[in-house]
Amino acid sequence: MSPAPGDREARRKDVSEAVWRVLADKGFGGLTLRAVAAAMGVSTGMLMHYFPTKRALTTHALNLLEERTAERPRRARPAAGLATVRAMLLDILPLTPGDTARNRIWVSSWDLSLADEELATEQADRYTRLRSTIRPHLDAARDLGQLPAVADPEQLAAAAVAFTHGLVVQALFDPGRFPEDVQITMLDDFLASTALPRPDSGGSPRAHVTPPARWMET
Repeated sequence: MSPAPGDREARRKDVSEAVWRVLADKGFGGLTLRAVAAAMGVSTGMLMHYFPTKRALTTHALNLLEERTAERPRRARPAAGLATVRAMLLDILPLTPGDTARNRIWVSSWDLSLADEELATEQADRYTRLRSTIRPHLDAARDLGQLPAVADPEQLAAAAVAFTHGLVVQALFDPGRFPEDVQITMLDDFLASTALPRPDSGGSPRAHVTPPARWMET
């Protein structure tokens, strides 16, 4: 007899929790039906009712990771423009144990995505969506005079994502060199390098190394 819909949904939640525990402990490289079954204390045969193939398990794990990333606590969005861009990028960095664990799982998924055309397309789409969420705030920053009038928000969004994810990888591999305060300082320096120079800087963007108060206000 097949389980009742309610029972099946409850079991699927249990399965998802076990998948998450395996991901947090071993990453995608250690994600197997055997590992998930061991985390649940059940047989691999039972799991095959949910995931008949390794691909099905991987797809579920990626969807679960995306859901939990979307549902994570986020910083309040402060003033329009660069202040909100800063908050959004801080939400990406591994500044807490939870953020670090989630980023480790994401990085472990890249090898799979690079080896699979469909997964690679999905990952590219994720980056497209991320850039598209940042771009309107860069448009606002330009309109507010926080960025040069000739700034290209599309290109700046790509640069911001590339910088932030590069910093994520370095912080994951060398947390002693890139603790929380260093990551935040580096992000602020990056954003300051994109902004207009201060009136007293003699017009040199390089003199502008700290975020101006007008976009740091909350």
